Amino acid sequence: MTFSNALKASGSLVTGLAIVLTGCATATPEQKGAGTGALIGAVAGQVLGRDAKSSAIGAGLGALGGYIWSKNMEDKKRAMEAATAGTGTVVTQTADNQLKLSIPNDISFDTGRSDIKPNLRPILDQFAQGLSQQTSMEVKIVGHTDNKGSDAINNPLSVNRAQSARDYLVGRGVSSSRISIDGRGSREPIADNATEAGRARNRRIDIYLAERSTGK
Repeated sequence: MTFSNALKASGSLVTGLAIVLTGCATATPEQKGAGTGALIGAVAGQVLGRDAKSSAIGAGLGALGGYIWSKNMEDKKRAMEAATAGTGTVVTQTADNQLKLSIPNDISFDTGRSDIKPNLRPILDQFAQGLSQQTSMEVKIVGHTDNKGSDAINNPLSVNRAQSARDYLVGRGVSSSRISIDGRGSREPIADNATEAGRARNRRIDIYLAERSTGK
């Protein structure tokens, strides 16, 4: 297949994706997610591969690679919204169907420290509840800092904050193998570092909960 033909084929598949997204009003979120992933995977197979077999493989990978937003995830979101009400924690559904908690510094960690403050514990307790039975769910914790200090200080501090949250969840029965951590230092601010209020918002941890599609 020439590159121009591949582009034509991928264009047809993208058109099909648009039809799926706009025309299947009765499809469940799980069905839409799997269908979207399959079409995106098929586009990759057409562009990168040379035959129908490559497209089929790409479609399969796309369907298996995505997250789903199930009733279980919606219930978890509502529970976390209730558990964090009034704390300044922002609970959202991401574009790729992950549950995200953005937890501000004033209830999570003191400035320059990575040990968990008492106000964060009930939130982590609620987050951990039921995860031991929900084996298809994955957790990722990302630490952040403001721009005060050097990268040599902020980068390990952000990782240590994520590590502390992971250790707490493990202590509540969540398997460490299901929790990944990362530290972004001051590289991903969500507010203006020129003000104290902005810096306080940037000193945070983000916790992601995601459920893999089982293909069933």
